[in-house]
Amino acid sequence: MSTPSLPPAVAQASDAAARVADQSTVAEPVAQERGRVANTVILAGLVGFGGIFLLVKAGRSAAIDLALMVRLQRLSNPVFDRLMALASWPGFPPQSRIFPPLLIAGMWFARLRTEAFFQLLGWCTGGISTVLKGAMRRPRPAGVDLRIVTAPLGGSSFPSGHVITYVGTYGYLAYLAHTKLRRRAGRRPIVAGLVALLALVGPSRIYQGHHWPSDVTASYLLGTSYLIGLTTLYRRVKARQRRPPESAVG
Repeated sequence: MSTPSLPPAVAQASDAAARVADQSTVAEPVAQERGRVANTVILAGLVGFGGIFLLVKAGRSAAIDLALMVRLQRLSNPVFDRLMALASWPGFPPQSRIFPPLLIAGMWFARLRTEAFFQLLGWCTGGISTVLKGAMRRPRPAGVDLRIVTAPLGGSSFPSGHVITYVGTYGYLAYLAHTKLRRRAGRRPIVAGLVALLALVGPSRIYQGHHWPSDVTASYLLGTSYLIGLTTLYRRVKARQRRPPESAVG
């Protein structure tokens, strides 16, 4: 028995959806290769984080942490002081508790519901930091050779809550800006600014005397693994949402 042909309007819509999918997706071998690279980076980040965690837990990172911290703090000058303070500022309360919810709410009211949900997941890196701090309980930097900038600090030193939360929150925002904004003239400065913020926050935490270098490095590794996993899951969810429903066959 022959299958009835689809109505012309349905057939045209199906063809249009297929063309859009072909234009917006890569070939399957390319997709698989990208997936393997992402998995490799995630695994490398987790292994690196685990290695640093064990070194810190065993007390074997103290000497190199102190040496690196003293060297970075020797770069002190008024301009660098200001730059480091600006990089750290969004991560302190109350702004650290205001900016991420505003981003999430803005996406939600703009009807970017999936993006808002994943932005919330990006901000959840703060919770991961809290759990790890409780497990490690590492004292924050202190010593006559170090300069400690007064700030509202809480919890232990490992890992850096600033760094891992920035990577999850503003790293995901940079990914969205890169993939969602159509105009290159507006997209480039936004992405560049967010990437610069991510790059500077780690050194700022060491420079201000709030974290050891191993705290910062471990946070970058774990945060990057989390971010790649988050964006990979986001792409899969969006691909499923864009997939046209299967046509009913009579």
